[in-house]
Amino acid sequence: MMADTDILVVGGGLNGPALALALAQNGLSVTVVDSRPAPARAEAGFDGRAYALAQASKRLLGMIGVWPRIAAFQPMLKIKASDGVAGQGPSPLFLGFDSAELEEGPMGYMVEDRHLYAAFLAAMQDQPQIRLLSGETVVEQAATPNGICATLASGTQLSARLLVGCDGRSSGTASRAGIRRSGWNYGQTALVTAIHHEKDHAGTAHQFFMPSGPLAILPLHGGHHSSIVWSETTATAAAIQALPDADYLAALRPRFGDFLGAIDLAGARFTYPLTLTLANSFVAPRLALVGDAAHGVHPIAGQGLNLGLRDVAALAQVLIEAQRRGDDIGSSVTLEGYQRWRRFDATTLALGMDGVNRLFSNDNPLLRLGRDLGLGLVNALPGLRRGFMRQAAGLSGDLPRLLAGKPI
Repeated sequence: MMADTDILVVGGGLNGPALALALAQNGLSVTVVDSRPAPARAEAGFDGRAYALAQASKRLLGMIGVWPRIAAFQPMLKIKASDGVAGQGPSPLFLGFDSAELEEGPMGYMVEDRHLYAAFLAAMQDQPQIRLLSGETVVEQAATPNGICATLASGTQLSARLLVGCDGRSSGTASRAGIRRSGWNYGQTALVTAIHHEKDHAGTAHQFFMPSGPLAILPLHGGHHSSIVWSETTATAAAIQALPDADYLAALRPRFGDFLGAIDLAGARFTYPLTLTLANSFVAPRLALVGDAAHGVHPIAGQGLNLGLRDVAALAQVLIEAQRRGDDIGSSVTLEGYQRWRRFDATTLALGMDGVNRLFSNDNPLLRLGRDLGLGLVNALPGLRRGFMRQAAGLSGDLPRLLAGKPI
């Protein structure tokens, strides 16, 4: 079969463009199908939506030419995790990470969605091996022994050697391939917004565990803005989201506390239902899944995008090395190499975050005492604490070359 493109990527969010750039820079032609109009998202104003990028993810973005294009970012110099109850403040026992303990620099960086996507879009537009089809969706796909064909809603048909689904938790790519999913609903919803605060955040991220769910306070560029990811039970979150801004802020204040002085809402308000969803397979004939299409996880540690970029780095390395050997990049043998590399790690991390959420999202006094002592113990042991820091920064484990800051 004569292919229109080597790789057809479905989904133009962040993982899809990252994979396209990694592959195109190594000689493969890539077509990215994005259901949204590209410029609209890149030209959006401040709304507070942001991502926590681990140090290893920053390395990958540097290797594919995206990081130098990002207009603004905030290094995460410290992270503090503590337990407590709204209105009562945090427990005196906490776990603190300080980037000064890492030779590699900050554990991570906060980047607004608008800046990150704009950088990806500019990099793709400068790459002749990438074709971006905006405002299009795939409605049919069919694998053959030598390739895969996809039909767009417009009626256009495309053929490729491999189809990669980067189309989120409700992946049409996965469902059309007959890939089932396992998982469950947490009965929690994340309230997401941005705030302006009186005092400078000093590059410190806070994770405050409450019985109804965690509250993450994530520093943004400039010192006086932070992104909020606030988890509540589904019913409570719906009631809070329906409130006027002043009442919404009144509900947030006792949970947030006063350590950053006076606070005000500074961004749009969003909600996201929280679920765990894992694809039963990350591959199918002539097809691979990446990011949320493969694993949708709880945002408790801000690892969603970082997990997806690990997939990107691993799949890019598997495909490029297969191409150099003269192997078929879409064969089951090649794709199984990707699945072996990523499925266990992604599943283990997803279930680990699930366990942490279940441990902390309750008000059992015995569990509270145990987890507070556990946080304090890890904080008091430098070797163990640095191990957790390296894990959070994405610097441990079997790293693909791009995550290590090396070319494939």
